[in-house]
Amino acid sequence: MHSSAPNLRRSVPLGAALLLTAALAAPLAAQQVVQGAPGETIRTAGGMVVSEHPEASRAGAEVLAAGGNAVDAAIATGFALAVTHPSAGNIGGGGFMVIRFPDGATTALDFREKAPARAHPEMFVGADGEYSSEIHHRSHLAVGVPGTVAGFDKAHRLYGSMNWERLVYPSVVLAEDGFVLSERLAGSIARFVERTPYEATIQAYSRDGVPYAAGDTLRQWDLAGSMRRIMLNRSAGFYEGETARLIAEEMRRGGGIIDEGDLLAYRARERAPIQGEYRGYQVISMPPPSSGGVAMVEMLEILEGYDIEALGHNTSRSVHLMAEAMRRAYRDRAVYLADPDYVDVPVHRLTSEEHAATRRATIDRTRASVSTPADVEMGYESLETTHYSVVDADGLAVSVTYTLEAGYGSGIVVPGAGFLLNNEMGDFNGRPGLTNESGLIGTEPNLARPGQRMLSSMTPTILAQGDRLVAVIGSPGGRTIINTVLQLVLNIVDHRMGFPEAVEAGRIHHQWLPDRIRAEEGALSGSTVQALENMGHTLSVGGSQGLAHSILVDPLTGERVGTPDARNPDAGAAGHR
Repeated sequence: MHSSAPNLRRSVPLGAALLLTAALAAPLAAQQVVQGAPGETIRTAGGMVVSEHPEASRAGAEVLAAGGNAVDAAIATGFALAVTHPSAGNIGGGGFMVIRFPDGATTALDFREKAPARAHPEMFVGADGEYSSEIHHRSHLAVGVPGTVAGFDKAHRLYGSMNWERLVYPSVVLAEDGFVLSERLAGSIARFVERTPYEATIQAYSRDGVPYAAGDTLRQWDLAGSMRRIMLNRSAGFYEGETARLIAEEMRRGGGIIDEGDLLAYRARERAPIQGEYRGYQVISMPPPSSGGVAMVEMLEILEGYDIEALGHNTSRSVHLMAEAMRRAYRDRAVYLADPDYVDVPVHRLTSEEHAATRRATIDRTRASVSTPADVEMGYESLETTHYSVVDADGLAVSVTYTLEAGYGSGIVVPGAGFLLNNEMGDFNGRPGLTNESGLIGTEPNLARPGQRMLSSMTPTILAQGDRLVAVIGSPGGRTIINTVLQLVLNIVDHRMGFPEAVEAGRIHHQWLPDRIRAEEGALSGSTVQALENMGHTLSVGGSQGLAHSILVDPLTGERVGTPDARNPDAGAAGHR
């Protein structure tokens, strides 16, 4: 962990805070910002932010232009996404942050949600004594204690440089004044509101049940109030007082078990990142309770034994080896990985060269292995998460992935508070011993227990070479996240791709079970698909995988190359001169 002393903050009264935020939001910073069109790759010599929404990227870039560092910008971007990207941006969820400092030191912040004090392994069993997917994923019992606000507060106290109020202020403005809905976002919100049973949710995201349309302005008054309480009182403005009361009231109304004590007890954790080396590059990623860093480094260690560059990008021979490495790492994920505060996770063994050599020795270069439910079946994990990347002018790099779990989380907007709650308890295993062919898993390490953090696939990652920052990468996508980030590393290191080529290249996925390779439409040629089937693989082709909003540092000029993943045409990059 980085040894820099925390940057101390003083509290600011309401009147002073409003004057301060108005002053710090002055036009000077805005004039220095370079804003790309949605989906456009841009270059700047200064700092850069790439996220799911242009307004959020701009909020972060303006912080950089005003003298804030990358941690400050990541906080501002994250709060802005809580307004502009409601399906995954959040203050009612949680996630992870990986940081690399200009001197090469690293650290990670864990603000994953936690199980409330009354949680237990059998809590997702219905009145009939059987496991209930509805309870597990779509009820008030599916809500974990949120971590995002505590995580951003901790990151700021440790490594921020700008006043807290200035970082939250853009989200207050975006919520109060509103922002214009794109066609994609308006359609997504309309579909969500159509299926929600919750009145507060309908009021927050429609006009009394009438859907918003593209070009409409979405204003969120209750959310603005919640953001203002966070702006003035830091994490106490969320975990105590009015917001905490409103959360606890909604839990009691809906049969949930989170109370004021659970909120007050929540703490974010600073952890040592997972670090691996791949062909001379340092791979810095998130440790447990995320499985992403461990699984990705294990796969890279396995693949380092092959000449991936010579095999070619997305050829049958390279895809076969990738799928076999994925197959083995995902099985290890299910057997060993969980919250390290509750389970002894063998991180060093799983990421070691010796373990990789053992796994590599079981791979036949000409035939697919076979996965069976008797080994371990992988459970459900939503594709809805969001990732963003930040680099400042000094080379401080921040990679953040956070989520509500499913798209729009539990679907529950807290009445009077205006934000959605997560359904992250769905990432715990459903019930002890319940492992079957339908995709449920019941292994011991990742069962719901009081205070335990649920296992995640989020993989915020930073790539470096010696003392040089190379890239800040990550993605949403549930269990596909790890493999998306893996392929970004392979594209940069083995296939020598620049940006945006490395981000736009077609992706594949294998997660042990179901025993098949999933490939994006157009990722593999017809002859490659046929060759893989001849090797014994089952393939499913179609759809898209991940949204890898990333930053590459040009090795010749030092410019930051901000690349929104074109799979979301609304995503945006913003930097400063």
